[in-house]
Amino acid sequence: MAGSIEKRGVNSWRLIYSMGYDHTGKRVKKTKTIKAKNKTEAKKKLAEFITEIEAGEYIDPSKMKFGDFVEEWKSKYARKHLSPTTIQTYEYAINNYLIPTFANKNLNEFKPIHIINYLDSLEHTRCDGKEGGLSSSTIKYHHRILRDIFTRATEWKIIKTNPVISVKSPKVAQAKHEVYTEEEVLELFQFLNDEPIHFRLIVMIAISSGLRRGEILGLQWDDVNFEERTIKVVHSLQYVNREGRKLSKPKTNNSIRTVVIPTYMVSELKKYKLRKQKERLKAAELWEGGDYFFVFSTWDGKPYFPQVPGRWWTGFLKRTGLKKIRFHDLRHTAATLLINQGVHAKVISERLGHADISTTMNVYGHYIREADEEAADKLNTLFTNSKKA
Repeated sequence: MAGSIEKRGVNSWRLIYSMGYDHTGKRVKKTKTIKAKNKTEAKKKLAEFITEIEAGEYIDPSKMKFGDFVEEWKSKYARKHLSPTTIQTYEYAINNYLIPTFANKNLNEFKPIHIINYLDSLEHTRCDGKEGGLSSSTIKYHHRILRDIFTRATEWKIIKTNPVISVKSPKVAQAKHEVYTEEEVLELFQFLNDEPIHFRLIVMIAISSGLRRGEILGLQWDDVNFEERTIKVVHSLQYVNREGRKLSKPKTNNSIRTVVIPTYMVSELKKYKLRKQKERLKAAELWEGGDYFFVFSTWDGKPYFPQVPGRWWTGFLKRTGLKKIRFHDLRHTAATLLINQGVHAKVISERLGHADISTTMNVYGHYIREADEEAADKLNTLFTNSKKA
């Protein structure tokens, strides 16, 4: 068995690995076209090519199945470059939709029309047996996963072109979130007076600062500056299958931010911190927080599971009869309260930790328009009264 190289064009070479002859006398070989500056570099790549084949690690691109490549993508890219929570979300779509659909299809057989047909099918089918299809935002997520997988396949020279590139990302229909009005927030605060202090503070931080659930649970006392009335958002607490609770960076780089909180919140947090310090001293050697001192934790210092606030919130709404909204909608409530107070969208964007102001406009554009219309109506009343005078 031997290897050789053939020049194909400018900086282009074909690697040839001869594996002898089959039972019919036909020569058996594997080939691979590569880019190399000169013959010496091409020979080095030939040696690597031969090593891959003899070690059983080389897979002919023309025969690589989608399902096999996804496993390569997971080990060589996803686990090194994506967050554990992102991988967990990706895996649901991959295991329940992509693999059942494309597992045995060769990578080089994919065309843009296959991607288009797949995304269209998601509008009408689900894997959980429920009626209808997936939401537009979820379908967009499937497009993102496919683009990521095929981008790596292209970069690694498994395929020549990415079939997802020419498929437009699905448009997302922005739904209007259920939020609380100012009057409903005041009613909410009245009911919170009878609730455990940690849940009361969690809700108040969500409404006053717009922090995400994971960001609230990831807060440590070092992140709270009482003198400057600020909360520094540098961590997010997530739950990852097989890894349990995991402290990681927030969702995006823009999510790392400092948020000013109301004076009332400073007073409440000061009192709560004294309580938590006493808890820590009482726990003594049973303390399991390690070097971390979370703002919200169990008696022995361990952070809450991310599901804890949501479960309490569901029960709280049932007990009080308040309008049902999701716990995450408290973040949206924070945004709409600021909009109704006339706060600029750029400031709101920074408080919420959005990637840019366009994200804020896309999510809350309808609320901003409503506030603008209300302002115009007030001006109209002013002009009308002026005319009468």
